[in-house]
Amino acid sequence: MIDPEPRGTRPARPSRRLTLPVAVLAALVACSEPPPPDVVARVADRWVPMERFDEYLERAAGEDGADLPSEVLSKILDRFLEEELLIRLAEERGVASAENPRRRVVERLLLSEPDPVPTTEEVERYYRDHLDDYRRPERVRLRQILVEDREAVDRALDELRAGQDFADVARRHSRDSSGDNGGVQGELAREDLPPMFAGVIFALEPGEVSQAVEAEYGFHVFQVLERLPAEVLPFDAVVGEIRRHLQEHATDEKLDRLVEEARDRYAVEVHIRNLPFDYRGSFHEESS
Repeated sequence: MIDPEPRGTRPARPSRRLTLPVAVLAALVACSEPPPPDVVARVADRWVPMERFDEYLERAAGEDGADLPSEVLSKILDRFLEEELLIRLAEERGVASAENPRRRVVERLLLSEPDPVPTTEEVERYYRDHLDDYRRPERVRLRQILVEDREAVDRALDELRAGQDFADVARRHSRDSSGDNGGVQGELAREDLPPMFAGVIFALEPGEVSQAVEAEYGFHVFQVLERLPAEVLPFDAVVGEIRRHLQEHATDEKLDRLVEEARDRYAVEVHIRNLPFDYRGSFHEESS
């Protein structure tokens, strides 16, 4: 008979128990719970109340969404859930705090990573690659007088022929809202104007006044203040605009990357049965 091994010398057998982190266990337990009827989704281990989405919807759409189609509501819900994900990521990174309104948390998260500053070479390359965006057609700076009937337009034309200032006549007679500003219409190209007006206006020299032009809603009198030739805006005139555009694009890309990171880190489940619309957004496949 072989004597058993003395106590304390037998090798320990590996345990078959699986030890999970407390946070994972809590999430598993939470996921097994049925969703309350007043929640719109779960982000990670937290219920997201319907009331919070309703507040977001009112800010985004200016209404409660009752008359919006499901497609639009689905997109708004996706943006809302992306914001919830970003807030969760901001909390984990320590850039969210109780004293900051929720709408500022995402801004603080974005600011926690500086945006790249476009180089001069990048700005110049963008200008060369998008030169057509900076072409301007021939334009005019224009005033107009708009009146209702032939008698009124004849009276306005008589005053102009007598040498009265066009702006003063427009203020007295024009029923167009620009009359208070002397009839100024701003810079306009041919394609900005109805064809029946474009031919008349672009035939005028600077300072010249047109004859009365009849339309369905009254009579027009035009004055060209200045003719502006077709041109390509020079680089120096648009460099600031291009820099802002490139910086905004970089911010959008950073936001997209942060959303993707948050989606990879935290599970999102939309509780479709609790929604008053047919949800078909980007979280649909992982929802119930």
